[in-house]
Amino acid sequence: MARSRKLSPERKAFINSLIEHYHPEDAQDVQEMLKDLLGDTLQGMLEAEMDEQLGYSKYDFKNKNTDDSRNGYSKKTVVSSLGEIDLDIPRDRKGNFEPQVVKKNQTDISNIEDQVLSMYAKGMTTRDISAHLHDVYGVDASAEMISHMTDRILPIAREWQNRPLERKYAIVFMDAVHFHVREENRTIKKAVYVAIGVKLNGNKEVLGMWIGGNESAKYWLGVLNEIKNRGVEDIMIVSVDGLTGFGDAIGAVFPQAEIQRCIVHQIRYTTKFVNYKDLKPFTKDLKAIYQAPTEDAALDALDELEEKWGKKYPSSVSSWRTNWPQLSTYLKYPDEIRKIIYTTNAIENFNRGLRKVTKSKSVFPSDDALFKSIYLAMIDITKKWTGAPWNWGQTLNQLFIYFGDRISPADLE
Repeated sequence: MARSRKLSPERKAFINSLIEHYHPEDAQDVQEMLKDLLGDTLQGMLEAEMDEQLGYSKYDFKNKNTDDSRNGYSKKTVVSSLGEIDLDIPRDRKGNFEPQVVKKNQTDISNIEDQVLSMYAKGMTTRDISAHLHDVYGVDASAEMISHMTDRILPIAREWQNRPLERKYAIVFMDAVHFHVREENRTIKKAVYVAIGVKLNGNKEVLGMWIGGNESAKYWLGVLNEIKNRGVEDIMIVSVDGLTGFGDAIGAVFPQAEIQRCIVHQIRYTTKFVNYKDLKPFTKDLKAIYQAPTEDAALDALDELEEKWGKKYPSSVSSWRTNWPQLSTYLKYPDEIRKIIYTTNAIENFNRGLRKVTKSKSVFPSDDALFKSIYLAMIDITKKWTGAPWNWGQTLNQLFIYFGDRISPADLE
């Protein structure tokens, strides 16, 4: 097989001169050689920048046409993908020199910080990241330094959390995921309230993530008010779990929104009262309700469920009766919309992604530490959210039929 890497005579001569000068014996020696070359290259570029600034080279006084001059050097250590490099930064007497190859406050000339954020987003602890940087790049960065580095994302995360939103959303999913946080020398279980919106063009976006106490309808009311204050005027359908009072909170802020209570949550709640030996026939009868082609057929199936199981499992049956207005919303829609709204799977999958990347952190030291972690995880997760579902055009046509008086062509621009 022919070689894929062919060197020109000039490049081969250059490589041979490097080998002759450095005498590398293994890959680590080559890394050190490259780091040394990178340092010398940067140093040469800094000197060239100073020459250009002053208009004459270091020893070419005859062409000097300025009252400024060189004024020695200042020491600086920068981090590169090859390790730490010591540089001598030229200075001028007037203090006007602003190097561009390595800027005044720049200490990182590699993508290490991006890698740190990426590793943090994927769930690595600050100590794991510190060890990785030392092993791979020879960079000594303490866990505290890594933590400070990731803190730089907080202003960006807060700006994202407060950004303006779309005026209208076709569907919004809401759910909470729980984490443990240290607060006043105690470990407290806190809820992260998550809202995901489906825009009228079919694209999904995370509207926000809010850290609060235990999940409650009262806190959700605050979240909904904030969403409204950030520019949302209307939501067609809201898909939620079975939290008591959730529907009232939604109705108080977005009175026109239709509410669909998650069928999967309802099934889980219903079957937890059922004896194991009855579970299979009971769930079969339940399926006749939530897979019914029409609401009338679903109510007939609910009557049959009550007649057959009502006396033995009254709580299971009565919960369907009590919550029917919010459980049956999806039944009036065609399959294209039913499949999207009947369950909160879209947001539960997102929350599973958050848990996955935070599982190595059993307790977060603060709300800020939790927020930056879930924000970076969110960025990582949503990279895969590209484009609308393949049949969104058909779904949008259905939405126009049901909500035509609330959606205009201008809303799709």
